[in-house]
Amino acid sequence: MELFIGIFIFVFGIIIGSFLNVCIYRIPMDKSVVTHPSCCTVCGARLTALDMIPVFSYLFLRGKCRHCGAKISAIYPVVEALTGVLYVLLYIKFGMSWLLPVNLALVSLLIVISFIDYKHMIIPDGLIIALLITGVIQLAATFLADGFDSWSVYIIGFFAGGVPLLLIALLCMYVLKKEAFGGGDIKLMASAGLIIGWKLMITAYLIGIITGALFSVLLIVAGRKTRKDEIPFGPSLCFGILCSVFFGNWLIDWYLGLL
Repeated sequence: MELFIGIFIFVFGIIIGSFLNVCIYRIPMDKSVVTHPSCCTVCGARLTALDMIPVFSYLFLRGKCRHCGAKISAIYPVVEALTGVLYVLLYIKFGMSWLLPVNLALVSLLIVISFIDYKHMIIPDGLIIALLITGVIQLAATFLADGFDSWSVYIIGFFAGGVPLLLIALLCMYVLKKEAFGGGDIKLMASAGLIIGWKLMITAYLIGIITGALFSVLLIVAGRKTRKDEIPFGPSLCFGILCSVFFGNWLIDWYLGLL
């Protein structure tokens, strides 16, 4: 039974991953993610159901458009497979509790934000609003489960997520006369804090900063960026949030055990 549920969740995940690909491609262009039919980005041919089977269509078509032979970006199957795997891991962690759909929504939004910010250096407000809505659902579910006692963790998490980056951004703007973080990064962390709470936000920041530093060095060493180029911080912050969802409490307990 557990294996069947796991397979079902993986299949559900890769289907959602296919929709996330649509969001990643269309949202930066202000195109609807539901009304326009899917088509080849090169020749414009409308895609059929056989062209859009998550992961498998890419393998069967050998990464090429069936109509014009243009190469299909490997990002598409990667996003689909990644979503499926993460969905299964979230099920293993949370089971069939109310925490599962909340974290499925969180992870889905983090994937979209990461790829959009990496490519376009923006975090669309619509995705932030979706995070805030997820946070409100989290608060409502927490109230139904535990009453008002647990609310403070998430309310404080909202400020713990946004205020540190806001203060650093203001300091750099008025003292160093340069922009350190975009407004999207600040809103991302504030919204995520409303979902994961202030304790996990601490580990999200630590992992995100370390990952961001390593990511920047790798891009510079690989010649993809120079020291003068702006490097998106959103993907690193999203990775920190993701790691906190899975390992944050363990990392906190491990650290406290060293004291």
